[in-house]
Amino acid sequence: MKKLEDYVRSIPDFPEEGIIFRDVTSILQDADGLALAIDSLQDLIKDLDFDVIVGTESRGFIFGVPLAYNLHKPFVPVRKKGKLPCETISRTYDLEYGTATVEMHKDSILPGQKVVIVDDLIATGGTIEASIAMVEALGGEVVKVIFLMELAGLKGRERLKNYDVASVICYEGK
Repeated sequence: MKKLEDYVRSIPDFPEEGIIFRDVTSILQDADGLALAIDSLQDLIKDLDFDVIVGTESRGFIFGVPLAYNLHKPFVPVRKKGKLPCETISRTYDLEYGTATVEMHKDSILPGQKVVIVDDLIATGGTIEASIAMVEALGGEVVKVIFLMELAGLKGRERLKNYDVASVICYEGK
């Protein structure tokens, strides 16, 4: 039986020399790889008491929605600024070159709800840190943050040290 790592395509020197790009699309393009990815993420939260799944744009949607469906939980999207139609809450965070802003609907998390946040990859942790801040500002409690892949060399886990963070695959580099 193949491991999830076997479905990940690694592309050297992309987007720049010395970087190995871990391509999630090769998982999505294989039915067995996709099933293994969803099942592996679901195993990370199988015994957890929570109310709602939050996923970040866009690959957090790809992995979060099947989890929400399988576990019969609501799904809340975190989107790039200007993409949501109702009243939103937002957070801006630093990128390597500049800043980015993410938003979620103000009525998407109720006070006291226990939240799991899902994304495909943890690199520096900025997007998830901003997502956590919004969930908490709305009165939610982040009980776990899960990722399909982790780039340990970028130290995103350190940025989220006060939270229960888990990843299916951990790569030591960047």
